[in-house]
Amino acid sequence: MSEATQALLLARLEDRSAVVGVVGLGYAGLPLAVAFAEAGFRVVGVDLDRGKVAGLNDGRSHVDDVPGAKIRELVARGAFRAHDEYAALREADAITICVPTPLAEARRPDLAHVERAAESLGAQLRKGQLVVLESTTVPATTEDVVLPRLAASGLQVGVDFFLGYAPERIDPGNKKWGIRNTPKLVSGITPACREATSALYRAIVDTVVPLSSTRAAEVAKLLENTFRAVNVGFANEMAMLCAQLGVDVWEVVDAAATKPFGYMPFYPGPGCGGHCIPVVPFFLSWKMKTLGTVARFIELSGEVNDAMPAYVVTRVMEALNDECKTLKGARVVVLGVAYKPNVGDTRESPSLEVLRLLRERGADAVYNDPHVPRASLVGFGWHGGWISRQPTITSATRTSGERGHRQPVEELCSQPLTEELLHGSDCVVIATNHAEYDWRWIGEHARLIVDARNVMRSVDPAALRARVVKL
Repeated sequence: MSEATQALLLARLEDRSAVVGVVGLGYAGLPLAVAFAEAGFRVVGVDLDRGKVAGLNDGRSHVDDVPGAKIRELVARGAFRAHDEYAALREADAITICVPTPLAEARRPDLAHVERAAESLGAQLRKGQLVVLESTTVPATTEDVVLPRLAASGLQVGVDFFLGYAPERIDPGNKKWGIRNTPKLVSGITPACREATSALYRAIVDTVVPLSSTRAAEVAKLLENTFRAVNVGFANEMAMLCAQLGVDVWEVVDAAATKPFGYMPFYPGPGCGGHCIPVVPFFLSWKMKTLGTVARFIELSGEVNDAMPAYVVTRVMEALNDECKTLKGARVVVLGVAYKPNVGDTRESPSLEVLRLLRERGADAVYNDPHVPRASLVGFGWHGGWISRQPTITSATRTSGERGHRQPVEELCSQPLTEELLHGSDCVVIATNHAEYDWRWIGEHARLIVDARNVMRSVDPAALRARVVKL
């Protein structure tokens, strides 16, 4: 019976007659849904944000890498439809779970979204369905969290239904590596589950990499992100050490990178942003704590990376001091609040923390970002002054966070990047190196620049009006 159930599923995946469901239509889920729809499947998307669902069905995209025109095309020909209820997934043959897995207090993984998705799917699970978890998560989540909730249906895994883990590898804004050409790790609770999971992704990915267990795939995903977090942390610590030694850290890193073996360059910056790098390593760290082990490299790199926004603010203060100015009351313009170049994603952005700290310490700080028209500073300490002179900014207290804590939140708007803005600033902080920025023009009109991304190296020093200070 199990062989017949699996064979039917594999046949439907092979001829694209299967219906694919995607739970969570965010930065990972929406591109995945589009990839399946473009591959010939009919896709049913589910997201509990009704505004997001309505926007998608009207052909509006909230993800930078997914054009609205593409959504309109898929919706118009019936290849994709978004819903705000799990009941829409009853007809799906394969369902992927792409929900958020944030950190809660004390850097404890919050798996509430995964739990809710698994419970909702388990309540309506039917024979022959494949469920695949894509969310980056704690080791053993597929076995210990998702499986019991699906098995509560009375169906047997590997016989009546199939469960796999295939971690997302989405890199927002990356024009070279996308879903199709990025190898996909796949795994399953049983060999039959792994085979079904592999068949699903072979339809949209050039290279599928099967692993022996879901736990191995979960840890592999954590290793990818932790590797970057640890090495970026080391690069950031080197930046602080080189500043004390009077050495240009970027020159040092580039010099070391000339070695053709045994070295890979990582570069410093104002901190780590996005969902993965500042968050994911602590899934592994927390899991090891439950086993009585301390993940020392992870914890230390986290401390260094978390300290970088404050270090950038210190560099601003030192640069202003050199010009006989104080940080308090200084007009500071932060360029870029997205966590990486050329996207509008501000998740865990260190640039926002730099901006918040500047304002908290009394600076008259504003921002410009061509991709982020509005931004929120959570935990802002009220200082007044500049706010009252700018009608585009308001300050209020509202509920923020999953657990309903009341925190001060300040809403800011991107200021137009004009000569007047630069001329009137005491310091410009380059926090995100968007392609839209003309660094030569900025260097001609600013007076003082703290360059946290080393982008001013591309500008002829003779063309600069500004004094440039690196990390």
